[in-house]
Amino acid sequence: MPAACPAPLLRRGARWLLAALLAGAALVAGTLHAAPWDDDRMAIAAQLLGPAAVAALPALRPALVQAAEMQEEDRLRFVNDFFNRRIRFREDTVVWNQIDYWASPLETLARGEGDCEDFAIAKYFSLVAAGTPVSRLRLVYVRAQLGGGGPPQAHMVLAYHASPQADPLILDNLVPDVRPATRRPDLVPVFSFNGEGLWQGVGAERAGDPVARLSRWREVLGKARAEGF
Repeated sequence: MPAACPAPLLRRGARWLLAALLAGAALVAGTLHAAPWDDDRMAIAAQLLGPAAVAALPALRPALVQAAEMQEEDRLRFVNDFFNRRIRFREDTVVWNQIDYWASPLETLARGEGDCEDFAIAKYFSLVAAGTPVSRLRLVYVRAQLGGGGPPQAHMVLAYHASPQADPLILDNLVPDVRPATRRPDLVPVFSFNGEGLWQGVGAERAGDPVARLSRWREVLGKARAEGF
């Protein structure tokens, strides 16, 4: 079973993010509307990233086409499986020589490795490109209780909300199948966000507006848009 994100993420990632939340900070993102991906922009971005990114496109493009034609829950499972099969869990210190780096989808596919945030980010942008509304998706920081015991670890998953009151479905690199949140007692949500807002815990009320405060999310939004997502 892949590991969750390492403890330094909680100290240097989730902790400062939660502190920003509690201080009334919020995200920048601008609303990311579901739209067809840009093949030309994607090809140019892949060329700039190198041969490994170019080699990833023949699998990614047909996958996006196929996902766009699916019903919502089938699409979730398809995209979840696509990235879980192709990406191996590795910590940022190994892949990027940084403690906390948020990779774009093409960066992650080119490396073939990434941590929990990279899995969740790649699934988020791919689902949006395939037609899933941003309002139904949230990247969620959680505390994950791993099977081996020990203290909970910082981790990120992607949640899909069919409606504001619905039990969200969880896309995760730790558990291969997409499950309702009620069947994931190992995860305790801390806060969540998407291209439209920020929420604390499992609450439906927004805890922040999309303003320029979360640099890593702002950066990965820019990279994903440059890649045609």
